[in-house]
Amino acid sequence: MRKQLLSYAQRFLENPDDAEDIVQEVLLKLWYMRENLAEYKSVSALSIQITKHLCLNRLGAHSHKWEEIDGISVESETPSPYTQLEQKDSVAQVVRIIDRLPDLQQTILRMKHIDGYEIDEIVALTGSRPEAIRMNLSRARKTVKELFLKIQS
Repeated sequence: MRKQLLSYAQRFLENPDDAEDIVQEVLLKLWYMRENLAEYKSVSALSIQITKHLCLNRLGAHSHKWEEIDGISVESETPSPYTQLEQKDSVAQVVRIIDRLPDLQQTILRMKHIDGYEIDEIVALTGSRPEAIRMNLSRARKTVKELFLKIQS
């Protein structure tokens, strides 16, 4: 599993040393969870998910760009308070729309776009067929888009 995780981490991270660090951290987390691993449907899917989240966290930690203006470090491209408020309102509207979806579509949409699971991971965790996951995901996205655009107009 280590080789697969390393390959997966390297797709996210440019630095091979960072990818190696992530894999070590994943293996350590799995070691600490070893007594509870039997509770998971797929330890492989779990380890890939942990790897993905750790990589995204690592990328997020380095994603902010800072520039120096008159000797003061300032984060560049900071949205205005008005833009931040609009974004927060839009997110709240989307969350309300998602809450109105049928349970299955709601669950799959949240797993994919909020929890960050890939289709194969959702299949492994739910036991559903990939076609059913894709169909429900497509219907959920379409409904959210239509209702959101209706609210915006």
